[in-house]
Amino acid sequence: MAAHMRCARLQYLGVVCFWRTPTKCWSALYGQRLYASSGGSPRPIEKILIANRGEIACRVIRSARKLGIRSVAVFSDADRKAMHVTMADEAYHIGPAASQESYLRQERILSVAKRSGAQAIHPGYGFLSENTEFAERCAAEGIIFVGPPASAIRDMGIKSTSKAIMSAAKVPIIEGYHGDDQTQVRLKEESRRIGFPVMVKAVRGGGGKGMRIAMNEDEFDSQLESAKREAMKSFGDDAMLVEKFVADPRHVEVQVFGDQHGNYVYLFERDCSVQRRHQKVIEEAPAPGVTEETRRLLGEAAVRAAQAVNYVGAGTVEFIMVLRAALSTSWR
Repeated sequence: MAAHMRCARLQYLGVVCFWRTPTKCWSALYGQRLYASSGGSPRPIEKILIANRGEIACRVIRSARKLGIRSVAVFSDADRKAMHVTMADEAYHIGPAASQESYLRQERILSVAKRSGAQAIHPGYGFLSENTEFAERCAAEGIIFVGPPASAIRDMGIKSTSKAIMSAAKVPIIEGYHGDDQTQVRLKEESRRIGFPVMVKAVRGGGGKGMRIAMNEDEFDSQLESAKREAMKSFGDDAMLVEKFVADPRHVEVQVFGDQHGNYVYLFERDCSVQRRHQKVIEEAPAPGVTEETRRLLGEAAVRAAQAVNYVGAGTVEFIMVLRAALSTSWR
């Protein structure tokens, strides 16, 4: 698939990461006042707890108010006078300033939900939004987790698993190795097969941590060991995958929405190539230089990705695209 840009072509190479903070879009609350309780018929949401702070908590509270839903805020010692605390209908103290002792304490969040009578918890982004255990605990307590199911969080949080799922769903992925054999000999062998330079990545990584580029075979061992050390320190797991390194790529992502009835839509793309230290600085929509045909193919691939993991809620499918002079294009 191709998109004309400066007399060259854009090819998208594959999924980088399926979802980025899946519950970031507070607007996911709109249009849905019902949730299905375990073994019972759907009941209206009358009260929602926001397990976050700052602007995201304020946005969820405003959305809930428009829907006639009462809001419950939680706060640490540092946020006693924060705007989200005063905006909410109810507010509960959950601990000291350190997030590890407050916003990340699952039992305290769930305790407040029970005490307040909240039927749903919106985790916002960061904190518990991508925590599989928390999503499962909410389900066990009969509380709706405003986000994707725990299975989707788990499957897409492990890069080797997500690559296998995406490949089976015919979503293009970057060529690489993500197998169980983690010996240094096998990883180097696969890197030779792929062809240097290669990217060495932590299977459970994110945010640029546990990633190293091996430009040639001579530096592979040292880069692998460096990535493994950082991965173990950051994620408690030093499992690695290797994939072809893409120089000067464009980062284009597609917004998708899915519901509990298997309906999926994509809301087009944005270019997030301008980054600093692996963090996005500028997001531009629509992505420049992308033709209607490429836009459609990206959107359809994003929907297949969401369907493959039974995704629910708002999510982002991120693609790498490369600019290259070529007369023909192909899926990678």
